[in-house]
Amino acid sequence: MSRESDFYLRRLHSLLGIIPVGLFVAQHLVINHFATRGEEAFNTASNFMGNLPFVLFLEWFIIYIPLMFHAFYGLYIAFTAKNNVQRFGTFRNWMFMLQRMTGVFLVIFIAWHIYETRIQKALGAEVDFNMMANILDNPFMLAFYIAGVIAATFHLANGLWSFLVTWGLAQSPRSQTIVTYVTIAVFLVLATIGVQALLAFV
Repeated sequence: MSRESDFYLRRLHSLLGIIPVGLFVAQHLVINHFATRGEEAFNTASNFMGNLPFVLFLEWFIIYIPLMFHAFYGLYIAFTAKNNVQRFGTFRNWMFMLQRMTGVFLVIFIAWHIYETRIQKALGAEVDFNMMANILDNPFMLAFYIAGVIAATFHLANGLWSFLVTWGLAQSPRSQTIVTYVTIAVFLVLATIGVQALLAFV
């Protein structure tokens, strides 16, 4: 692969990680958070999203295709990256390594989550509050989903930092420091929303 094509693929990978994949993750967590208001509230919100016009088109071209590119090219980046935290244990080097580690874990987690929800729906199951309650009734699955939510929200927040730097929106050391604090706040807020939603099913 030439340097030029690799440059543009990494730019596309970064962009798709925020728009639309990142926006979808945030929206998905907010919809799930309706579970904290009870079974009826969650089912109403979930049914609304599941019955949007052109839902199959939206799922494939706004979620699945961008997600698959981001995931598979992300795996390439993860397994070809040279982590140097042992020689240079700076904060950003640790974030770089954790971004790759959470990315690999998320490929497994998201594939399993899609199997348990979207594929089961295609086979005739109903994706509702009871489905998630049954899944999370298993302590191992609850821990797995909590790890998935924390990994996803970290990956999104840290990816947002990389996106702003890569696309030239945060170039100075001061702006990068500010963005670091902002993205930490994004991670904490989204992780809290996601974990609260999971615990509401238990």
